[in-house]
Amino acid sequence: MAKPQQDVTDAELAVLQHLWARATATIREITESLYPGGGASRYATVQKLLERLEAKGHVTRQADEVPHRFAAAVGRGELIGRRLRAMADKLCGGSLSPLLTNLVESRSLTPREISDLRGLIDQLDRKTKSNAKRRG
Repeated sequence: MAKPQQDVTDAELAVLQHLWARATATIREITESLYPGGGASRYATVQKLLERLEAKGHVTRQADEVPHRFAAAVGRGELIGRRLRAMADKLCGGSLSPLLTNLVESRSLTPREISDLRGLIDQLDRKTKSNAKRRG
């Protein structure tokens, strides 16, 4: 059985966001993006963050190139989903409904977001009906 992946810190998340935006990057490229003019101590910080992310399975290293290039091994959607499920487990007894309701009601949605949500609900309805037909 696969062990659950560890969550990421805010600093690690900043590194992942850089990698999601650029696919791959060197330590120097990430350092310059996150800490412009940061110097050697910031470089060491990013290096340590990448080591931790790699140990957690969130980042891969392309060691066949010098300098090494890093890439995100976990997608943004996967990380969001895992964090939301953990939050639902912690605050709502595992139910996503209260969490989603609160998110939707806490701020105004754009017409685009409403359309996207309707499309998702329609897709889930079709999937549920299709599964029910196969079982029945």
